[in-house]
Amino acid sequence: MVQKRAWQRMLSGRRLDLLDPTAVDVEIEDIAHGLAFVARWNGQTKGDWPYSVAEHSLLVEKIFTNLNPNIDAKWQLMALLHDAPEYVIGDMISPVKAAIGTGYEALDLRLTEAIHRRFGLPAQTPSLIKKAIKAADVISAWLEAVQIAGFSQDEANKYFGKHEAALLKQFDIKLRPPKPVREDFITRAAILCARLN
Repeated sequence: MVQKRAWQRMLSGRRLDLLDPTAVDVEIEDIAHGLAFVARWNGQTKGDWPYSVAEHSLLVEKIFTNLNPNIDAKWQLMALLHDAPEYVIGDMISPVKAAIGTGYEALDLRLTEAIHRRFGLPAQTPSLIKKAIKAADVISAWLEAVQIAGFSQDEANKYFGKHEAALLKQFDIKLRPPKPVREDFITRAAILCARLN
């Protein structure tokens, strides 16, 4: 019996096996390129450009670093890469993820572990770091909801919690075309990789 194809050919030439990914087949350029073309909020955002997962990841890392000054670069890199599997599996809104169930989670976890290993990070995110990244992710979702996804502040507070006004004022979302976002993602990853111990 012939096994079904489960790999994705990347622009780097790598063949990433989605069911059994290895660190060898992960390249930051592929991640940045894919994430720069994946739209958050199913594309339901204001403006002439979709708000990409790459842009979201840059924002989450910035918020994470702001909330955790002097934190080790490996955890900053982990924050930048928190949605990296979406470069091949796409971004799904939470209700869809819940409907799909554990299959999506398992795929996401295997890809995350391969990505982490590729960049010398622990395969699994330590719980305290995971919590801190999630806190930054939720703040990012609040900002996105209010600034570009049409939510009122009260509605965003209901779904994403209430956050310190002084913190929220520090971040302004600007929609950009994929190329500069991709370049900024690659640059930020390179800076953080250079700081790894």
